[in-house]
Amino acid sequence: MLIKSAEFVCSNTQVDKLPDPTLPEYAFIGRSNVGKSSLINALTNKKGLAKTSQRPGKTQLINHFVINDNWYLVDLPGYGYAQTSKKNRADWEKFIRKYLLSRESLQCIFVLIDSRLEPQKIDLDFCCWLGERGLPFMLIFTKADKQSIVKSDQNMAKFKRALLKWFEEVPTRFLTSAEDRMGLEPILEKIDEINQEFTVPPVSEL
Repeated sequence: MLIKSAEFVCSNTQVDKLPDPTLPEYAFIGRSNVGKSSLINALTNKKGLAKTSQRPGKTQLINHFVINDNWYLVDLPGYGYAQTSKKNRADWEKFIRKYLLSRESLQCIFVLIDSRLEPQKIDLDFCCWLGERGLPFMLIFTKADKQSIVKSDQNMAKFKRALLKWFEEVPTRFLTSAEDRMGLEPILEKIDEINQEFTVPPVSEL
């Protein structure tokens, strides 16, 4: 898929104020500091589309970007560490989960995992939460340029084994690097494939 345009649409925390669910959308979420904003910018080939920061937990809203005028990329707040109060984290968690559970046009949730780390409980717990609710998701392992491919593959294999304790099969996995654009095209190809099957939800649901 060729990205011809990527434009910011809106930011908010209220699901009922999101754009009408007439286009397929794909949510990107991961532990704070996993490199989500860098990946989104590289994926769309538009530097600065998603705001990057040295401070984990900067994204605190549901951010919609329209891509090629025919699908939405949704940047969700990271889970885990963030320099904010427990109440704020609880509030974020509440609206994120409401969005994931109720958004009619959500086609897939891309869960970002740091490829440099061995399986983290917080990532496994979130994947299990998605699986228990039957929400479609895929795994994007980030920062592959920070270490050898062998080490990344080893950590991906460990994550797969950990998930197989709860899942019959592990979702599709991508190994990526925002720095050198490794693994980005397969993600776009998968999105394009899903888009071909998308149908607008019934009027009663809009």
